[in-house]
Amino acid sequence: MSFPAYDDYKDSGVAWLGEIPERWDIRRLKFVSDIQTGDKDTVDAEESGIFPFFVRSQTVERISTKTFDCEAILTAGDGVGVGKVFHYHHGPFDFHQRVYMMNNFRDVDGRFLFHYLKSNFYKVALEGGAKSTVDSIRRPMLTDFPVSFPPCKREQKAISAFLDVETAKIDGLVSEQRRLIELLKEKRQAVISHAVTKGLNPNVPMKPSGIPWLGDVPEHWSVKRLKHVSPFISVGIVVNPTNYVSEDPNDLPFIYGGDIREGVIDWANSRRIHRDSSATQEKTQLETNDLLVVRVGAPGVTAVVPEECEGGNCASVMLMRKGDFNSHWLCYVMNTRVIRFQVEIVEYGAAQKQFNIAHAVNFWVPVPDRAEQDNLVAELDKQIGEFDQLQSEAERAIELLQERRTALISAAVTGKIDVREFATRELACEH
Repeated sequence: MSFPAYDDYKDSGVAWLGEIPERWDIRRLKFVSDIQTGDKDTVDAEESGIFPFFVRSQTVERISTKTFDCEAILTAGDGVGVGKVFHYHHGPFDFHQRVYMMNNFRDVDGRFLFHYLKSNFYKVALEGGAKSTVDSIRRPMLTDFPVSFPPCKREQKAISAFLDVETAKIDGLVSEQRRLIELLKEKRQAVISHAVTKGLNPNVPMKPSGIPWLGDVPEHWSVKRLKHVSPFISVGIVVNPTNYVSEDPNDLPFIYGGDIREGVIDWANSRRIHRDSSATQEKTQLETNDLLVVRVGAPGVTAVVPEECEGGNCASVMLMRKGDFNSHWLCYVMNTRVIRFQVEIVEYGAAQKQFNIAHAVNFWVPVPDRAEQDNLVAELDKQIGEFDQLQSEAERAIELLQERRTALISAAVTGKIDVREFATRELACEH
């Protein structure tokens, strides 16, 4: 859908805003709204509170007090949401001492102003200074922020109502894409789990595995303890691993648990270890096609060591040496419920879940012969590649929809496009 421009424009006098429609007004925010901060702290939040409690993030907490009962716009004064998080609320609420509230709007519709600030304020807060970001919003950044708007409130309301309808449509499409991604992830996991527990041949004779939660497995497969699959299982450097960290980015990868995702090791952005230092820790020195398993935080997540990590080392993760098996097959098994279920049985820790190697070596693994492992990997790589491609397309669609959403709002509330006719049409359809 394309939109026309207004007939005449004038220079706003603001570099980032550019030209605005000839008849539109431009004023500082302090002249169209009251601005103040709250008096509550994060500890005042109550899970069972009956009123919204606006803090310095996109998440709205709850509280039992209400300082205001009005139409308001709220934004984080500092923290991760600075310059980007804006809330619109109409009703009773309370807010944090480092949250700015705008209310008592004059000559400008509150919903219009919300769209305007949300789509434009970051241009000053995050891009307008010498730094690329700011740590906090100072009051003058808000009070002196230029606001352009049509003088007719009915037109403002029409624009904001139009945006509410159009953004709801876009949000619906985004939700559909996100649901698609979740379904792809579920299907991906189901395909892998079935392949590594039942094989690829649906007609193969089955036998009881002897393990109730595993059920039947192909008749010609065996079921082994993990220690009987890998020739050596150990834990990475656990005694003062930071003593081995090198400052030279050209040194070898030094892999921590946070560098490991399912099937992937982010070695390019990992810490580094000097070759000589790694050699002194020969027991955990990495070889291509070894496997690394996260022990703490996301226990069980596994990836195969790529050749780029050859000679490097690892810290506090479980290391499984390559052996007479396809490492990528075992990686697929490790990342399914076959292993995750066993991890959950033995894991401990409240803040960060983890497991001991002594338990892990006894995990059960359904094992086909080497030729079938190779076939499983080839087929799974093909199917998972297709799932990953579909997921990438869905993620790209979400990115484009969100860009479209941002651009539409910004263009409409700054007068770069004229949506009055479309607004009237949308509102007529709504009624």
